[in-house]
Amino acid sequence: MRVIIQRVSKANVSIENVLRSSIDKGYVVLFGFEEEESPEDFAFIIKKLLNLRLFNDSEGKMNWSIQDVKGDLLMISQFTLFAQTKKGNRPSFIKSASYDQALTYQEEFFKMLSMEYDFQTGEFGADMKVELINDGPVTISLDSKNKE
Repeated sequence: MRVIIQRVSKANVSIENVLRSSIDKGYVVLFGFEEEESPEDFAFIIKKLLNLRLFNDSEGKMNWSIQDVKGDLLMISQFTLFAQTKKGNRPSFIKSASYDQALTYQEEFFKMLSMEYDFQTGEFGADMKVELINDGPVTISLDSKNKE
């Protein structure tokens, strides 16, 4: 599983010009799945997502987690996070999980995340328009298979 975390002051997602979800201070999390994922991958991402200290304390240092600041989460599925661009100019998505498998993974991931934290979502497989104000900017990537 791969995620891109963007610290935001506000964000929203619309589908066909209809507002689906909006948040204030928190994270927009773009996430994608590859063919082989496990509950351990989801648990790793959830733990990091909720405990990374990406919010500034009173001295301007990144010392507070999303839980500390009671921030919002907006979760957006994005299969393109596993794009391969080594060959040619058109990205290949063969490493991304299939539609049905990714939907199953998302359901499992959301079930685990909902036991830990409230969040809002886009719509799986939809053509979404995401607007955000990246705060900082702060953008962090995580990969459950490459734990750096």
